[in-house]
Amino acid sequence: MKPKGFFPASAVLILLIISCTASDKNKSREPAPPAKTSIKKTSNTAAPKKNTKEATGKTMSLNNRGSEIASYAEQKGYSTRYCFLIDMSLPGGRNRFFVYDLNKGSVAYAGLVAHGSCNERFLSRGKFSNLSGSGCSSLGRYKVGAFYHGSYGESFKLHGLDKSNSNAYPRGVVIHGYDCVPDEEIYPRVLCNSLGCPMVSYNFFDKLSRIIKNSDKPILLWIYR
Repeated sequence: MKPKGFFPASAVLILLIISCTASDKNKSREPAPPAKTSIKKTSNTAAPKKNTKEATGKTMSLNNRGSEIASYAEQKGYSTRYCFLIDMSLPGGRNRFFVYDLNKGSVAYAGLVAHGSCNERFLSRGKFSNLSGSGCSSLGRYKVGAFYHGSYGESFKLHGLDKSNSNAYPRGVVIHGYDCVPDEEIYPRVLCNSLGCPMVSYNFFDKLSRIIKNSDKPILLWIYR
């Protein structure tokens, strides 16, 4: 008499085959492990290279803006030596504040500049408004005004010259330095936001300050996109 629960060898083999097949089917339903991706670290000094065609286009745009503001400066009695151009079409991690030499028709210095948060937690791309309390940057031409010590240390007041930025002075929109703005490009990372001021690094502010203080006529700033 066979012991209770005894199975012949052939039956055991069949059960093993069925068990393995079922196990393989269950494995096929499990999600595949995520593919490994390599993350390239970017440093402040090793930003990705710009497209040559794009860089050429931006240079042409700067030169066109420089020529246009040079005529305006001469007519209105502003400095015809330097002007400041801020191209808000560029990402925040790129240099987009340009000290433009009107005599040479070229960029003397370039640095990072923050745009306003519009009172949101963070804006990677700028939005623009002339409303008081908006916290946004305002497009248009500005006269760089008096130097003073404010909430953010050394600053220069700004006077809006266009309808799009006419409230700049009463809003307290000024050029100032801040420690969240580095000296070198950080693209593809993004830059911190301001409350509507063109906010730069302390070192870049020092360069701007020397140019402004040594100018015998007021300097023009143009924020555009």
